[in-house]
Amino acid sequence: MKVVLQAIIGSISIHVIYVVVMMLVGYIKTKNYKPDIENAWDKVETLQNEVEIVSVTSPHFYVLSFLGVAVICGIVILSYEKLMN
Repeated sequence: MKVVLQAIIGSISIHVIYVVVMMLVGYIKTKNYKPDIENAWDKVETLQNEVEIVSVTSPHFYVLSFLGVAVICGIVILSYEKLMN
């Protein structure tokens, strides 16, 4: 049971670190963005094609990701324990 708990904590930690890093990258990109409005008027026809469409990931993906990372963490923990004994 100890390995399962450690694997779940490891999975939570990895997911929290991933989310925090992605938020920091987005914040830094937003903070450093400097639009070039004067030159944008020269390319009016291409401006309409520069729309970013973001797809939303299903909640099932996050559950499977959490479980998959927990399994991988459990395998790593068990392998580490066997190597040290």
